[in-house]
Amino acid sequence: MASAAARLRAAGVADPARDARVLLAHAARIEASRVTLIAPEALAEEVEDRYEQLIALRAVRVPVSHLLGEREFYGRRFKVSREVLDPRPETEILIEAALAEPFDRVLDLGVGSGCILVTLLAENTGAQGVGVDLSESACLQASANAVLHRVQDRALIIQSDWFGAVDGCFDLIVSNPPYIAQHEMAGLSEEVRRHEPEMALTDYGDGLGAYRRIATAARTHLAPKGRLLVEIGPTQARDVTAILAAQGFDDLRVIPDLDGRDRVVCADIS
Repeated sequence: MASAAARLRAAGVADPARDARVLLAHAARIEASRVTLIAPEALAEEVEDRYEQLIALRAVRVPVSHLLGEREFYGRRFKVSREVLDPRPETEILIEAALAEPFDRVLDLGVGSGCILVTLLAENTGAQGVGVDLSESACLQASANAVLHRVQDRALIIQSDWFGAVDGCFDLIVSNPPYIAQHEMAGLSEEVRRHEPEMALTDYGDGLGAYRRIATAARTHLAPKGRLLVEIGPTQARDVTAILAAQGFDDLRVIPDLDGRDRVVCADIS
């Protein structure tokens, strides 16, 4: 582990000791908490070979989640791949806001891995949900995670360009859309820039294009007194609230994440 951590540190990995430990546990097929129990033992040859391969891939900045094939989100493990955006802790702020009020029908725009939709349905066992994504691969990943967490009977996953294939009205619409401006892409970490789907990260414009499209059509798909919740970049609160206000949304609120950065915009309709 010490040697692996040194290699990862030299490669510019942010937390090399943690990653070396997690990947050793994965190679040995044990929980990370048990790594110290096997530390005095010599590694079996097949474990050593797997570990070497994992460390080599991490050194070229393949994300740990892709090497493990999963990422934890809101207390559940979600299957992930390079075809979907990795679930991130800050998105749990959106989950908390969504669960703060009751809903029976929820629409997730840009469903990706399904972490938002599946979590909301798992937490609200009486709700039904629809998830849409332009990516067929993302739809397949979201469907797999719905099965994994046993909400597939209440989740409909469809390929759609935003609202294009969506019918009906919903009490709640949620989205973590691509909000990184094109000129900001070069500043992302290698893990994100090279290994996550570009279309889930940027609108290839100013980073506000998705909010404009969502705001234009969302009202026609919201039930009376329905709610719209969107995740935003930390500098976008003013612009996104203005976009939503221009389309008739009211009671606009901005919720910060645990670091105090603007993270979610909530909007209601009368």
